[in-house]
Amino acid sequence: MMTPAMRILVVEDDKKIASFVVKGLKQSGFAVDHAAEGEQGLLLASTVAYDAAVVDLMLPKLDGLSLLRQLRAQGVRLPIIILSARATVDDRGQGLQAGGDDYLTKPFAFSELLARIQALLRRASHSPEPTRLTVGGLSLDLLNREAVRDGRKIELQSREFALLEYVMRNAGRVVSRNRLLANVWNESGSGDDRKVTVHMSRLRKKMSASDPWRIETITRRGYIFTEDRAIDENQNGTDPAGHEEEE
Repeated sequence: MMTPAMRILVVEDDKKIASFVVKGLKQSGFAVDHAAEGEQGLLLASTVAYDAAVVDLMLPKLDGLSLLRQLRAQGVRLPIIILSARATVDDRGQGLQAGGDDYLTKPFAFSELLARIQALLRRASHSPEPTRLTVGGLSLDLLNREAVRDGRKIELQSREFALLEYVMRNAGRVVSRNRLLANVWNESGSGDDRKVTVHMSRLRKKMSASDPWRIETITRRGYIFTEDRAIDENQNGTDPAGHEEEE
C-alpha cells in the first residue's frame, strides 16, 4: 500500500511565484493546494488537514499576518513558513510573533524553501534534523557547507555544493536538468540548461573517479547519483527538454 503524499498549502497572490512554488513542490513529491488570497487561504487551512503551509504577507482580502493570527486563535497548529519581500528584523519579528514557524525573504531559491519545509515537517514529527548527508565514503556537512570524501576535504563552490547536495538527497533516482535548474538555480525548465552541464562537469572533476558512488549521465534524461553502473533506463525522472550531455 502506497503512503499518501504530504499535503502543502501555498497562499500566494503573485501568479509567477505561486506557479513556480507549486510546480517545484509537486515535483518533489508533495500534494499541493493553492490559494490566491487570504480569505480562501484561511478557509482551506482551517478545514483541510495540511502538513505545512507557505504563506505570503501581502495578500488581497486578508493579509498574511491576520491569517496567521486567526489560525492560531482557532488552535490550528499547522507548521507555517512566511514568504515575504519584507526583510527587516521588525518584519521577521512580527511574522514569527503572529504565529509563523519560519520566515523566508524574497527573492529565494526553491532549494532553500524545500529544505525549510522538510525541516518543519521533521520537527512536527519529532524526528531529529540531520546536519550531515552521508552516502558511501562521501559526507556533506550541511551546517558548515563542507564536503569530505574518505577523510579528504573537497573544495566546492556554493553552486557545486548545492548540486551535489541535491543529487545526494535523490540518490538512486534520475534528476533532470529542468529539476536542477528549478531547485539549484531557482529557474523554470525553459532556462539555460548549459549552466547545469558546465557546473556538473566541474563538480565531477573534483570527485574521485575510483569511488563506487558517482554522478552518472542518463542520455536525454539527466543525472543519477549511484553506485550501480547497470542503471535502469526505465526509472522516473524524464527530462522533458530531451537534451543530451555535452562535456
